[in-house]
Amino acid sequence: MKVMLKGGAVKEFDSGVTILDVARSLGAGLAKAACAGSIDGTVCDLRTKLERDCEAAVLTFEDEAGRRAFNHTASHMLAQAVKRLFPSAKLAIGPAVEDGFYYDFDVEKPFTREDLDALEAEIKKIAKEDLPIEQFTLPLDEAKKLFADEPYKLELAEKHAAEDPQNPLSFYRQGEFTDLCAGPHLASTGAVKAVKLTSATGAYWHGDAKLPMLCRIYGTAFPKTSQLEEHLARLEEARKRDHNKIGRELEYFTTVDVIGQGLPIMLPKGARVIQLLQRWVEDEEQRRGYLLTKTPYMAKRELYKISGHWDHYLDGMFVLGDPQDETKECFALRPMTCPFQYQVFLNRMRSYRDLPMRLGETSTLFRNEDSGEMHGLIRVRQFTLAEGHLILRPDQLEEEFRGCLELSKYILETLGLAEDITYRFSQWDPANPDNKYEGTPQQWEEAQALMGKILDHLSIPYTVGIDEAAFYGPKLDLQIKNVYGKEDTLITIQIDMLLAEKFGMEYVDADGQKKTPYIIHRSSLGCYERTLALLLEKYAGALPLWLMPNQVKILPITDRQHGMAASVKEKLERAGLRAEMDGRNEKIGYKIREARLEKTPYLLVLGDEEAKSGTVSVTRRGTQGSTVMSLDAFIAQAAGEAAAKIIF
Repeated sequence: MKVMLKGGAVKEFDSGVTILDVARSLGAGLAKAACAGSIDGTVCDLRTKLERDCEAAVLTFEDEAGRRAFNHTASHMLAQAVKRLFPSAKLAIGPAVEDGFYYDFDVEKPFTREDLDALEAEIKKIAKEDLPIEQFTLPLDEAKKLFADEPYKLELAEKHAAEDPQNPLSFYRQGEFTDLCAGPHLASTGAVKAVKLTSATGAYWHGDAKLPMLCRIYGTAFPKTSQLEEHLARLEEARKRDHNKIGRELEYFTTVDVIGQGLPIMLPKGARVIQLLQRWVEDEEQRRGYLLTKTPYMAKRELYKISGHWDHYLDGMFVLGDPQDETKECFALRPMTCPFQYQVFLNRMRSYRDLPMRLGETSTLFRNEDSGEMHGLIRVRQFTLAEGHLILRPDQLEEEFRGCLELSKYILETLGLAEDITYRFSQWDPANPDNKYEGTPQQWEEAQALMGKILDHLSIPYTVGIDEAAFYGPKLDLQIKNVYGKEDTLITIQIDMLLAEKFGMEYVDADGQKKTPYIIHRSSLGCYERTLALLLEKYAGALPLWLMPNQVKILPITDRQHGMAASVKEKLERAGLRAEMDGRNEKIGYKIREARLEKTPYLLVLGDEEAKSGTVSVTRRGTQGSTVMSLDAFIAQAAGEAAAKIIF
């Protein structure tokens, strides 16, 4: 029997081997194989899979599935260490997550840093023991005996047995430790050479505040110590760049408990950056033929019933009134603007000559996000979106889709974020059990085929996201990661072939017949708050000159230069540059250090020599030396850089 390894090499095995045998023989340490299709688990008959799928590839730590198996094994090693050092601890769940793993425990008192250090040492012992990891199955009655003293595991076993009564429960054993688990895992514990337990925090069982509070330990694991050290260095750099840290330190935003989670206060600096972005985007959209609208922040439930949001998005909306009482008016804050902007089109009968109609709005939106999802400015409950809807004829779809994408690319390139973007073609899942989608399979197949054709024509390098579509249509999501590697959607472009008909939107075509238009939902920049967060992280607070709330800091050395400093400030502002003067009675070195900590792009130092010659001493951000030049020359240089939106 021949097995094709990752990379194309072929190795021959006896016909009766299992994937576990293959992994051990190859020394890969990973007991899971991907076989050109579905994956059954760790121990399986390789001959059957080869007969069905023709070839197999053994995964490594470089593969996403391989890393998950690796981290999943590390989570079991953590649980084993906890049971050794804290025998009374009760096991809950321990999955692999992006860049690591966690495990939840019910313990008498929370784990301390000293506890985590002791657990790390115990995990290293478990790795040195190189315990074989074996999968086996049991019926529910045997599982109850095994977990008689583990209430959370017992609950999970009963739940899994009820959901899939035809199959026995899956377990993994390493030494004296056994866990209820579907896998996959490594062949043994010896492959986990480096582990760091990063934190311990509280977590409710099933995420429900009415259920017990557990202690969750987070960790990360690698095959080599050098890889762990590199990862920890990246985390330290991420913490320095975290917008939650630098955004508060530089006074861009704050949050207040009595206002609420996910409702940030934009301080003057943050408000200024968002204003600059908003004016730029609105002007650029106008240049590209968009019509500006301004629509209400709320509407009656009847509007959302027409659009489908009432049926598909009610849990994510803030409702004013009783949603179940049909005898009284009930309103909801808008989670998106589409059903409002449609009313602009519906204001009168439209001709095919009126299309495409490009409608844009800087929309304040409200979404009832889960408290556990809140994170600084990345995910909030009230946010501002550069939102737009294009109403068009079918023959205009590809050209207008291209125009939406070109606008977003221009904006991202100007901000310096284009290189961080990936593309996801978000499609529906016809097997979705929650009745998430509107429309028929035929409508979805047509819409997705159209979008796929457009993306191929535009040579967009996308991945496919099943069950990631909007309830009314497929979409192209422009994805981006924050400093910790968590991915979010920044911009979307969606094709909608359903809602126009629901709202009775029609236009008179060239043949005199009434036709139903297509709709493109799109954001050109996305959420302004999220964009600000990403910019703060990208540039570690040192935003490009044109976006800095304060572009120039004027630093008089003594009181004698205050008059000149005020004159310089006035002239800078007349040239469109944002400037501040630091007239405090402090040493110039102290004022320079503070201005640098504020990430100010340009410092103008004014002393007796500058006052006498009518020049300024200019220090540019990121440099140590200074240059003496005329004020007019500096203004021409700085204003030119700001107008060109140069990134430095």
